[in-house]
Amino acid sequence: MNCSIGKRPDDWLVNTMPGCAIENMARNCKRSVLHSDRGARYRWPGWLSRVADLFDVSQGCLPDNAAPEGFSNLLKTEMFYTGNWQSKSIRQFIQALNS
Repeated sequence: MNCSIGKRPDDWLVNTMPGCAIENMARNCKRSVLHSDRGARYRWPGWLSRVADLFDVSQGCLPDNAAPEGFSNLLKTEMFYTGNWQSKSIRQFIQALNS
């Protein structure tokens, strides 16, 4: 699966990532939780209305933060910090992440 990955939470990333989740939900036949950090892009009314019908939207509540933050920390600890990424491109990192 080719999901949206970026170096910063710009408009492109924020607006393409629900599509990846929709593909995943279709394969698993489950409704998903879409978690955001309540940044400006995630509070835009157009974006909220777009995802509200498809996801249970979780916005920056401390108990909800635990799972995504834990995953992010685990990913960094087991993959990023243990590898030598200085000579790699962002594309190579994304390929390793998707494999």
